[in-house]
Amino acid sequence: MTQVNLYDAKTNLSNLVDRAAAGEVVIIAKNGVPLAKLGPLTKQEGPREPAHALQISYIAEDFDEVDAETIALFNGSL
Repeated sequence: MTQVNLYDAKTNLSNLVDRAAAGEVVIIAKNGVPLAKLGPLTKQEGPREPAHALQISYIAEDFDEVDAETIALFNGSL
């Protein structure tokens, strides 16, 4: 684990990101006080699966069509 000050982190961000992607953890400090940790992300095993959090299984054909009331609101008619 390497610690760098904020100024050096800003100056060498690309290099620090490359090091983090390679597996190294870098601590970024300001005035000697650690503030942030830069590290590698876990690699995904294939494409993401939808979470189905809202349990939506159907979207109507006219879902994204603008209706007359919405147009009137934008024009100030209502």
